[in-house]
Amino acid sequence: MDVHAVLADRQLKTKAKVETLGKMLLNEKLTLEDLIKAARGAKDSDKGTCIEAIEFATKSRPELASVACLKFVTQTLSDKASRVKWESARVIGNIAHLHPDKLDKAVCNLLTNTESPGTVVRWSAAFALGQIVQLRTKQNRDLIPAVEAILRREEDNAIKKIYQAALMDAAKHS
Repeated sequence: MDVHAVLADRQLKTKAKVETLGKMLLNEKLTLEDLIKAARGAKDSDKGTCIEAIEFATKSRPELASVACLKFVTQTLSDKASRVKWESARVIGNIAHLHPDKLDKAVCNLLTNTESPGTVVRWSAAFALGQIVQLRTKQNRDLIPAVEAILRREEDNAIKKIYQAALMDAAKHS
């Protein structure tokens, strides 16, 4: 079964499609490049499913993600569809530690998403930014003050806790 067949299968609910594609990635029955290629030309719902499958796979095996994958999900952080944005942020959170010197554009797009009206988009951006802060790169010189400013304006306590934990971790190890 290929990506398009999974996405077109009306018998499968979205969660099953994500799991099927994610397991295909993990079992090397599908390449990340093929999944990204399918996502690029897909409608928003299918693109979200493809990116969520990448998130599913990179949660347990982040090393599956190439620099090309990072570039792709960095670009999709700017999509109109909220689901695409939040799944992309979650992938970045899973793989940031593999590419700490290639995160500038991702950080810029994630910071933009911290102003989204969508709670899940903001939560996912917080997750990714928190992971990046914990890498303790030179980027933290600018990122930590930005996160502190976000923390002051953010109203959702679950999102605040993500930022607070990342800042505490960074302070402990600085």
